[in-house]
Amino acid sequence: MGALHGTGEALLPGALRGTGVTIREAGPDDAVAGVPPRWVALPENTGEVATLMRVSAEHDLAVTPVGGGTRLHWGPPPERCDLLIDTCCLNQVLEHAAGDLVVRVQAGLTMDSLAETLAAEGQELSLDVPLDGATVGGVLATAIAGPRRFRHGTARDLLIGVTVVLADGTTAKSGGKVVKNVAGYDLGKLFTGSYGTLGVITEAAFRLHPIPDDRRWIIAELPTPGTPGAGAAQGARGDGRPDAPERPGSPPGLDVLAAELAASQAEPSAIEVDWPDARGGPVVAVLVEGRAADARARAVRDLMAGHGTARITTGPPGWWGTLPGEDVLLEVRVPPSRAGGALRAVMARGLPAHVRGSLATAALQVTLPPDVGGSAFAEFVSRVRDDLGRLGGGLTVLTAPQELVGRVDRWGPVGALPLLRRVKERFDPGRRMSPGRSVGGI
Repeated sequence: MGALHGTGEALLPGALRGTGVTIREAGPDDAVAGVPPRWVALPENTGEVATLMRVSAEHDLAVTPVGGGTRLHWGPPPERCDLLIDTCCLNQVLEHAAGDLVVRVQAGLTMDSLAETLAAEGQELSLDVPLDGATVGGVLATAIAGPRRFRHGTARDLLIGVTVVLADGTTAKSGGKVVKNVAGYDLGKLFTGSYGTLGVITEAAFRLHPIPDDRRWIIAELPTPGTPGAGAAQGARGDGRPDAPERPGSPPGLDVLAAELAASQAEPSAIEVDWPDARGGPVVAVLVEGRAADARARAVRDLMAGHGTARITTGPPGWWGTLPGEDVLLEVRVPPSRAGGALRAVMARGLPAHVRGSLATAALQVTLPPDVGGSAFAEFVSRVRDDLGRLGGGLTVLTAPQELVGRVDRWGPVGALPLLRRVKERFDPGRRMSPGRSVGGI
C-alpha cells in the first residue's frame, strides 16, 4: 500500500483513530474502480476532514473522497488508495436563504434530500442528476448535468461558493461567503470535474430557481435514416460521413432543428435526443416551463411538425434525464452547431450504439453492448474520435470493462493537459489525492 510499511504502518490505524473521526476497515463494496482501500473514514464536518488530511499527509496515505458511491466505477482506477473519506455524514443543509435564492449545504447531502428541502419553499436546484443516490459533492466532482443544462447551466454555473480541504489539510474557500481564498484560483471551477484529484469538497453554495408552476414536453419522432424525406441529419446522403451536407429540397436536419428550437421565442429549458437504434429514427423531446407553458408548447410543436410527428404531454418521456446505460458508457462533446454530425458519426459505425443527451449543448452519452469485442470497441472509439475531431469535438470513455478500456486512451487528445498538470502540482504535489483518476494520469 504505497509508503505504508515497517514502523510507519504500525502507527496505523491508531493515528487515524486518534483524530476522533469514525474509522472502519474497508470492505469489497468500498473499492474504487476495482482498487480496494485499507480504511474508510466517516467525518461529520470540514474540521474533521482537515484533521484526517493532515494525518494522511504525515503518513503519506493516498486518499480518495466518495459521496454516494454511484460513480466510483467511472474513470481510471487510482494508482493507490489507502484511505477512503466517505462524506455520508456530511449531510446537512447549513443555510437556506430563500429570499435570496441561495442554499449552502454539506457535500455528502444527497440531491434527492436537497430537492425535498428546497421544494418545501417552492424552490429548486435546476440540475437533473441522472443517478439515484448522487450527492452534492459527487455531482460536482464528476461534473454530471441533466437536460436543463441548456437553460440553467451545469453544476459549475450554478455553484456560487465552495469549501474544500487540500491534501495538506488546509481548508480553503472561494466564491460566496468566503473566509479564506487560494489566491488566483477559482476553486469552484477547478474542483468541478476533478474526480477528487485536487482535494475534498466539504461544502457548496448554489444559486436556486423557483419551481415552475407549469411544464410541458413536446416529443417528436423523426424518420428512420434512409427513408424518403428523412433529411440530412439522419444520413440523407447515405455515406455515413458526419459532415454530409443536406440534400437540396430535403427537410431540415437535426442541426437545423436544434438551432431553430434554441432560438425560438418559446424559450425551451431543454432540448434532448434519444436514438436507441440506427435502424430507427431519433426522438427529440423539448421542455418548456413556467408562464404560458401550454401556448409556448404549441408553438414548439408547430415548429417541430416539419421534422416528424410531434405531440404535447404533461409528463416527460420515460427516458428523460437518465443515462442510456452504464456497462460501456462514453461521452461525446462537440460545438452545439455540430450535434447532428456527432450523432451521425456515432450511428454510422455499424455497432449497436444507443445515444442520448442534450441536442442543444451537444453533450451526448453513448452506450454500447457489454459484450462488444475489444477490437471492435477500439476501432469504434478511434474512428468516432477522428470524425469528432473534424467537428471540433472529442470522446471520453466514462466507464467500461477493463478488457475494453485497456485498449484505448480513456480521454483522447486534451489540449489543456499541461495546465491541468500544473494545477495538480500546485494543489497536490505529493500525488496523494486520487492519483491517476483524472485526465493524463493526474
